[in-house]
Amino acid sequence: MAEQATGGGAGALTVPARRPFWKRELPVGWLAFFMNTPSIIVLAGVLAYPIYYAGYLSLHQVGLAQMRRGVFPFYGFQNYSNLFEDALFWLALKNTIIFTTFVVTVEVVLAIAIGLLLMQTSVWTSRVTRFLMLLPYAVPPIANGLIWSFIYNFKFGFLNRVLLTTGLISEPINWAGNADTALFAVAVPYIWRTLPFAVLLVYAALQGINRDLYEAAAVDGASAWRRFWHITLPLLRPIIVVILILRTSFAFAVFEEVMAITQGGPGDATWVAAWYGYKVSFAPPFNIGMGAASAYVLALIIGLFAIAYVKVLYRRTT
Repeated sequence: MAEQATGGGAGALTVPARRPFWKRELPVGWLAFFMNTPSIIVLAGVLAYPIYYAGYLSLHQVGLAQMRRGVFPFYGFQNYSNLFEDALFWLALKNTIIFTTFVVTVEVVLAIAIGLLLMQTSVWTSRVTRFLMLLPYAVPPIANGLIWSFIYNFKFGFLNRVLLTTGLISEPINWAGNADTALFAVAVPYIWRTLPFAVLLVYAALQGINRDLYEAAAVDGASAWRRFWHITLPLLRPIIVVILILRTSFAFAVFEEVMAITQGGPGDATWVAAWYGYKVSFAPPFNIGMGAASAYVLALIIGLFAIAYVKVLYRRTT
C-alpha cells in the first residue's frame, strides 16, 4: 500500500494513503444490508400492493352491491367501528388467543424436550428421527386437516377405535363435533404439523452450546436440573423467542385446519380470527371491507406480540 509522509525530518510520521472509496472494505453491517437488498426489494414488491389494497378496502364500503356496480364509496373507519361492535369478532378473537396460547406453549415445551432427547441419542438415531419428524411438516395444511378429520370421525375414526379397544372410553366421542373439545381437536393436528420446525431450531441451538460448560457445572456438583435451568435454558432464550414470534404469528392466522375439520363449528366454538375474516368477506352479506379491516387488526395484534417478545429478549440479555 502506498504511504504518505507528514512533517519533516527523522521524526516524520508515515500514514497509509487512503484507498479510493470503491476499493475500501465495507463494514459488516453495510455488507449484510447490500447482500440482502435484492431479496428485500422482491419481498417488498410482492407484499406492498396486497397490503395497500387491503388497507384501501378496509376504508371503503365493499359489498356485493358495490362490486356489481364497480363503485366503492369511501367509508372511513366505519368498517373498524362495525368490527369492534360485532360480538362474534370478539368471540373469534378469544378463541384465537386460547388456541394460540395452547399451541405455542405445547410446542415450546415439546420442542425443548425432544431436542434434549435427540442430543442424547446416537448420530444415526438422531438423523432417522429428524427425517421422520419432518414428514408432517411437508404435509399441506388442508391435507393435514382432512387426514385428522378422518381420524376424529365419530363412527369409524381411528382415534375412537383405539380408545374403545383399549377400554379407555366406553362409547365414541365426537371430538370435532363437541363444543368442549372442538378447538383442541383443531389444535392437535396443527401442533403435529408445525412442531418439527420448532424441534429443529432447538436442536440446532443445543448443538451450539459449549459442552465444557456442562462438564464444569458437573464438576462443581450441579444436578441435571440445575444445569438445564442455569445453562441450557438461558442459552436457548434467543431461539425460544424466535419460535414464539414465528409460532404466534402463524397460529394467530390458523385457517386450513379449521376449514377441513370443523368449518368453524359446532356453532361458533371454533370461530377464529382468520375464519371470521373469511366468513365475513366471502359469505352473505359479502362484506369484504369489514373482512379487510379484521385482517388489519389481526396483523396489528401479531405485530404487538412480536415487539413484546423482542423487548423481553433484549431486556433479559442486557
